[in-house]
Amino acid sequence: MSGRVRKRRALLGSCLAALVAGAVTPSASYAAEQPNLPPAVQDLQAQPGGCASGDELEYVRSYPVLKARLTDPVEDDRIGHPEQLTAEFEVWWSDPDGTEQRRSWTTWPTYVDRVHSIPLPSAIPSETVISWHVRASDGVAYSPWSSEAPGGACRFVYDDESPAAPVVSSPEYPADTRWTGGVGIYGSFTMDSSSADVVEYRYTFLGGPSGTVRPAGMGGPATIRYVPLSRGPKILSVQALDRAGRMSAPTNYTFHPNAASAPVSRWKLDDEAGSATAAAEAGEAARAGRGVTFGGPAPSGTPLTSTVTLDGSRHGFLTTDSPAVDSGRTFAVGAWVRPARDDRSMTVLSQDTASGAAYALALEAPREASASYSFTLGDTKITGGAPEAGEWAYLLGLYDTETGYAQLFVNGQEVGTKTEAAPVRADGAFQIGRILGPHGYRQSWHGDIGDVRAYDRLVVPGEVTELALRTPRLLGHWSFSTADGATTPENAGGAPLRLAPGASIYRGPDNCIPDIDPDCPWQPYPLVGEGHLQLDGESGHAVLDTPVVDTGDSFTLGVVARIEQDDATRPMTVLSQAGEHTDAFRLRYDPAQYAWQLIMPERDEAGAPETVVAQVTMPDGASGHGTRLAVVYDDATDTVKLFADGYTDAKATAHLRDGWTSGGPLQVGHAGSADGWDEHLKGQVDELQAYAGAFKDEDVIGLGHETDPCLC
Repeated sequence: MSGRVRKRRALLGSCLAALVAGAVTPSASYAAEQPNLPPAVQDLQAQPGGCASGDELEYVRSYPVLKARLTDPVEDDRIGHPEQLTAEFEVWWSDPDGTEQRRSWTTWPTYVDRVHSIPLPSAIPSETVISWHVRASDGVAYSPWSSEAPGGACRFVYDDESPAAPVVSSPEYPADTRWTGGVGIYGSFTMDSSSADVVEYRYTFLGGPSGTVRPAGMGGPATIRYVPLSRGPKILSVQALDRAGRMSAPTNYTFHPNAASAPVSRWKLDDEAGSATAAAEAGEAARAGRGVTFGGPAPSGTPLTSTVTLDGSRHGFLTTDSPAVDSGRTFAVGAWVRPARDDRSMTVLSQDTASGAAYALALEAPREASASYSFTLGDTKITGGAPEAGEWAYLLGLYDTETGYAQLFVNGQEVGTKTEAAPVRADGAFQIGRILGPHGYRQSWHGDIGDVRAYDRLVVPGEVTELALRTPRLLGHWSFSTADGATTPENAGGAPLRLAPGASIYRGPDNCIPDIDPDCPWQPYPLVGEGHLQLDGESGHAVLDTPVVDTGDSFTLGVVARIEQDDATRPMTVLSQAGEHTDAFRLRYDPAQYAWQLIMPERDEAGAPETVVAQVTMPDGASGHGTRLAVVYDDATDTVKLFADGYTDAKATAHLRDGWTSGGPLQVGHAGSADGWDEHLKGQVDELQAYAGAFKDEDVIGLGHETDPCLC
């Protein structure tokens, strides 16, 4: 045998097949050292599957394309004639009667290290085991078949039938039944296809979560758990996926969750002064200790009319004879609280066991850290929030047996980190205002508590927000459309604003039309409605004589302002409210920064620095049709936000730990200083609105109109 023939046989015996064109595979580098290796079976591909051999089968949903990359690790000795190789693919199967069928295809010659591919024709039968292998040739000799390598021939099954659409069922939420289950109540949803090769179900709750779930065994059913977050029709769409990757037609399952159920225990704690017990809206009445006083203050903006005050002594408590809720399952407990102090730990509510407490909501005041609220369940404790003496907060502790996590919410926002917990079932008394310890009851609450609730279900996010909601209350709305001498009225008959010299109500153009009457001068229209406040920039301003908002509590202010560009030569104040030594807030425009700014000193002290706590940059903000400005201070979250035309950002949001109450008058058009009044506004002001309580971000856009915004 000639040297050239021996070289070719060694070359062809080392030809490799690879998955990806142009890739240098480990098999190729190994073959360079071992020139007689056959193609590596694991480097073959039958797109869209791989090369399955032995007892393993690859199921494919379309006619595959067979691919192999052929390489020659031995250099050719023919100078100037690059070697070319062909690939011979062979496919075989057995007909139902046992007759073997074979087909083969050979590719066109091409250079070494190229991918060779053959698309299989539609004549390849479905639901039949198809085997295949490949070998290389340079026109003189053949390499061994790829099936001679360890593992054998590649095999696949072409699946041309999609799985049957699944059937969906739920015991808690039967299809098309009105109404069942309820918001916050989990239900099981089972999906099952009649096709035996289903390996996965893909599901989507319309407008809700989506995901995948695999049955325990191929072709079997699978079950998911789902909790409705709102009442009304819901649609669950499910598709089955088989082992070949074929998807079934969707099944749409419609069900109708009921409204959220009421708490299983509830005490409004709005009983008449002198009561010895607290009536129960649900559950059993609670006996009151001697340190309990009914008829306490209620948080503004809530439906509560009064609360109960506990004096912090061992007699300041309320209790029942039985648990408020089964704490061994999903449950939630909540209450409105206002601590009279935040320098010691105090308990809002707890559940007795034989030797301690199953759970508790409390105020924690460690010696070396700031106070926080807490929810304890067994050995798990979650802390968060920032209690302040005299400040209302809504607390809610929740445990979900489905997830195994406990959570704490303060004023509608989750605080701390949700934590895995083990439930503790208890049959002892329920306590309001204290907790059972190793040596008796302790951590007595000093302050006010209202509307204690316990739920035997999940309280969903929308409910958490609603429970903690304090609806803003309108304090005053001035539209600046009319003047009564030197005053302009409040829309609902409240206190009017006094107009100083240099301030007037502009009512808009006369009845003449400039386009028709050449003697009729052009006049601008009012900012909003039928008129606005015009200020001359020297002495003009309007004043209320009293504070309009309590700056120590949550408040919202809205106003529309316009400054002509030619007049924007210095900082000018739109609104301010005076304290004893400095303004509690100052809303102004600074042309040097092209920005609306909010200044709120932390303390009412002489010479307090003017710190800009929030700013919205608007290059054209000092002209045009006016800018709708809003200031929102949320005492519950200790944040203040400045909005301009409904817009705010990180620079327009600030942390304000302790707001202080100003006793001075509301000023429109100037601000107070050590030398008197300054930053007089030359421009127009309209639609001034003041509210007790903090607007939600999405409601701010409603400010600045003639009608009061809908706080829905």
